[in-house]
Amino acid sequence: MLQRKVKEDIHRKRMEKDLTELQTLIEAHFEKRKIEEEELLNLTDRIEKRRSERAEQMKIRAERDRERQNKLAEEKARKEEEEAKKKSDEDARKKLILSNLSFSGYKQTEPGTKRQTEREKKRKILNDRRKELNIDHLREDKLREKAKELWESLRQLEAEKFELQYKYTKQKYDEMGWKKVALATVTMELVNANVTLTGIIP
Repeated sequence: MLQRKVKEDIHRKRMEKDLTELQTLIEAHFEKRKIEEEELLNLTDRIEKRRSERAEQMKIRAERDRERQNKLAEEKARKEEEEAKKKSDEDARKKLILSNLSFSGYKQTEPGTKRQTEREKKRKILNDRRKELNIDHLREDKLREKAKELWESLRQLEAEKFELQYKYTKQKYDEMGWKKVALATVTMELVNANVTLTGIIP
């Protein structure tokens, strides 16, 4: 009887020990699992945060790329507009130079062989000076040099024109002056002759 009771006590204590160890293992398992779940949750939060930050960075980068593309497009459009305006200005400048160099014939105002001959001489001089322009192949710097050269030629022609007009006007006034002097001389001679005749004839 006593042995049986001792055996039962030993068995009970062993069961209690096993139960205690099992509870300890279960608690340790759940504690470990809790820690792992917290770590997993933290890892998930970090991954989500990193994903959100990455998405924000990509959004910012995409916005910057879009702004850069817009700026490049605006810059390209501005350069094309400037080039078009520059080309238009150059074409207008060429037309102006060609227009200034295209002299028309002088309108005939008085008949006469001498005036016609002078007009033909002037036309021949202008034809000799007029040169055919070939500027399609020239670059901008060469066009500027050509325009400067044409401008200097135009200034020289204007100066020569002014000088010729001045000489013509001076000659015209000189001729008018001589005519007035001759007319005055003839008039004085006629007056003197009239006075003489009046004195002789009673």
